[in-house]
Amino acid sequence: METDIRIIGIEGNSQRLDGGAMFGNAPKAMWQKLAEPDAQNRILLRCRSLLVQDGSRNVLFETGIGAFFEPALRERYGVEESDHLLLKGLEQAGVGEDDIDVVVLSHLHFDHAGGLLSQWQSNAELRLLFPRARYVLSKPHWDRARHPHPRDKASFIPVLAELLEGSGRLDLVDPHTAHVAAQKIGPWLSFRFSDGHTPGLMLAEIRVGDRKGVYASDLIPGIPWVSASLTMGYDRFAEQVLDEKRSLLEDLAGTDDVVFFTHDAHWPCGTVEKDPATGRFRSKGLSIESWLSSSISG
Repeated sequence: METDIRIIGIEGNSQRLDGGAMFGNAPKAMWQKLAEPDAQNRILLRCRSLLVQDGSRNVLFETGIGAFFEPALRERYGVEESDHLLLKGLEQAGVGEDDIDVVVLSHLHFDHAGGLLSQWQSNAELRLLFPRARYVLSKPHWDRARHPHPRDKASFIPVLAELLEGSGRLDLVDPHTAHVAAQKIGPWLSFRFSDGHTPGLMLAEIRVGDRKGVYASDLIPGIPWVSASLTMGYDRFAEQVLDEKRSLLEDLAGTDDVVFFTHDAHWPCGTVEKDPATGRFRSKGLSIESWLSSSISG
């Protein structure tokens, strides 16, 4: 019997990062047409999570940047709200912190996993949120987070790894047996892996009927990066990113499947099209509600 699932996009705290860094070696004359920079050359990036409810559990995909930064760092990274907006968004969806059963993390960079931590307070230590949840992460990326390269060391939150390890609720996924780990969460879930942005990046593939949505995380953070020629300065291996991205886009192009975007400034998901004349990819932004509605009616 097919499982009915509900997918809700949860807007967490947003951030602003340097546009040049977000578009790699693309010149500003090109990328500013895709994302308008502010006076400090930064562009707006949402930090969007997905809540999936399948009738038996609440599964949260990603936690965004959260509100763990102290004020000086909050200002540096353009995090305007000091409140933990992910928790507020979950409350609006009728879900409390204690109601989350599983948190699936694509990777542990601070703007994807910082929401696991409590809101910064000058007189309190950071604590790990979602006390009933299992935290699911790929083992290759855990190894990277525990022993980062100097190139990406600043992307990790040292205290977070310590808290996850000490929780006794961290489940590490081996890519060779990932199907087993996914099925334990739900028959609607599978994992695929990418190493170009960061080793062990774990993408979630969520199936609704005969269609699927792929939470591509930082492999394709938003519609501007659907282009098969764009990478980020934060990517560890740019050429590998392009190969992995093209493979995913070829899989999705011309179908009713979607990419779920974690950082797009406007759209939580989008379909993919390929121009037969030029071979270029483009995306049409959608709301999750409209995609689910078409998935059900289609």
